[in-house]
Amino acid sequence: MGYPSRLWLLPLCIACFLVSAGCVAEVPAPPVVETLITPVLTSAPESPVVTAPLADLALQKEDLPSDYHLKDRTVTSYAGAGQVFRDLGWQQGYQVTYYRMDTDLNDITMITQEIAVYPQKTVRDAYSLKKERLLPEEDSRTDYQVPFPQTGDRSIAWREVSTSGITPIVTYTVIFTKKNVYEKIALTGTSTDYELLKSLAAIAAEKIR
Repeated sequence: MGYPSRLWLLPLCIACFLVSAGCVAEVPAPPVVETLITPVLTSAPESPVVTAPLADLALQKEDLPSDYHLKDRTVTSYAGAGQVFRDLGWQQGYQVTYYRMDTDLNDITMITQEIAVYPQKTVRDAYSLKKERLLPEEDSRTDYQVPFPQTGDRSIAWREVSTSGITPIVTYTVIFTKKNVYEKIALTGTSTDYELLKSLAAIAAEKIR
C-alpha cells in the first residue's frame, strides 16, 4: 500500500514544471532609444576690418528726410588725404554731401559725410589727430562739446556757431571710428537738427560691416 505515500511528489513535479517554464520564457528586450545628433551651427567670426565697398557705407537719399537732395558724391584722392594722414597709412576715402533749401525763407542746410579707411593699428591715431584739430578752444563761447550717444568704437560731437554773416550759421559735427574706418558727419546751416545728426550717425555706423 505504498502508492498513496507518493502523492506528495505530484505538487513537487508541478512546481518544478512551472519554474522551468518561467526560465525558458523569453524576456522582452528593452526598447532601443535612438540618439538624435543635432549639428551645432557656428557663425563665421566677424571681420575686424571693413569688407563693404565705401560707396555702400555712404548715407543714401532714403536715409535722410525727403526734402534733402544729393549735391555731391565722390571718392577722395590720395593727394587730398593730407600728408600726415597718408603717413598713418590712409588707404581710401569717400565723401557725400546733401542739402535742403528753402529760397523763400533764405534757409539752407547741408549734411556732409567723410569716410576714410586706415590700418587697424593707426585708425585710433587718425581719430585722435582729427579730434585735436576739430575741437573748439576751451574758452570759446560759441563752440562747445555736446553730449552724444556712443557711436562705433569711439566718438565725440560738438556744436559751433558762426556769427560772421547776417544770419548765424550753426554746425553740429560728430566723428567716430568703427573697425578700421574713420567717419565725420557734419550738419550745418541756418536751421539745424541735433536729433537728425544722432539718427544719421547711428545709420552710418550700422553700415560698417
